[in-house]
Amino acid sequence: MNEHTNYFEVNKATWNKKVAIHAQSDMYNIEAFKNGKTSLMPYELKALGDVRGKSLLHLQCHFGQDTLSWSRMGAKCVGVDLSDEGVKLAKQLNSELQLDAEFVCCNVLDTSKHISETFDIVFTSYGTIGWLPDLKPWAKMISERLKVGGTFYIVEFHPIAWMFDYNEGQPKMIYHYSQDDVIYDEYEGTYANQESKMVSKEYGWNHGLSEVINSLIYAGLQIEYLNEYDESPYDVFPDLIKTKTGMYKMKDQLFPMIFELKANKMKSL
Repeated sequence: MNEHTNYFEVNKATWNKKVAIHAQSDMYNIEAFKNGKTSLMPYELKALGDVRGKSLLHLQCHFGQDTLSWSRMGAKCVGVDLSDEGVKLAKQLNSELQLDAEFVCCNVLDTSKHISETFDIVFTSYGTIGWLPDLKPWAKMISERLKVGGTFYIVEFHPIAWMFDYNEGQPKMIYHYSQDDVIYDEYEGTYANQESKMVSKEYGWNHGLSEVINSLIYAGLQIEYLNEYDESPYDVFPDLIKTKTGMYKMKDQLFPMIFELKANKMKSL
C-alpha cells in the first residue's frame, strides 16, 4: 500500500489547494448557497426524494455543500473527505448556517475506522470513484456503514468520459475503459476555475460499470437500477452545449456522460 499512500498524499495536497479556489468560484456559488440555494442536482434529488429524519453518510464530500443541502432537507448527515481544508470549510459553513451535520477528515477507504454508526443512506456523486485504485474495499465499507434496508446511491460521470485526455486541445482517447494502471495527470487550473494558475497533480484510476456493479454485489448489496444519461449537470467537458433543462450535452453525442446506480442492503452480512 506504500505506493497508493504516496498517490493519496499527492491527491490530498492538490485537493487542499483546490478548496480556496473552488470556494471563490462561480461553479460552487457559495453566496447563493449560503442564501438557501441547494447544491444538489436533479438526478440525486429525484433518486433519494424525501430524506427527512433519515441518517445520511456522504462520501468524498469536498467542502460539504451537498452534505449541508441534504441537512437542510431534514437528513441527519455525516460528510467524509480526504482534504482537511475541505473539512475545515465544511465545518465553518455548518456552523454559519446553524445546521447539525458532522464532518470527518479521512481517506474514504478508511471510513469504517473513523465512523462506527450505520446509516439509512450512503451517498456519493460526480468525480469520486476515479480517485480509488480498487472498488472492492470501497463497496465493503459502504455495506458496513449501511443499515439493513438502507440505500446506497451514486451518480457519477460515465467511464467512457474518462478514456479521453482533455488537456491537449481536442479530447483524445488514450486510456482504457477499465484501467488497472494508475493515471497521472498534471495541468494548470481546476474544473471549477480553468483560469487559475494552480497546478493540479493527480493520480487516478478508471473503473468500468461492471466493476462498480460487481464490487457492490460482492459486498452484499442488491442493485435496484443502473441508468445512463446523455446530459451532465456540470459544464466540465470541452465544448458542451446548454440545453433547455439547464443541463449540458455534447455537440455530437456518441456516448452517455452520466450514470446513476441505486442499491439496497437487504440483509446483514
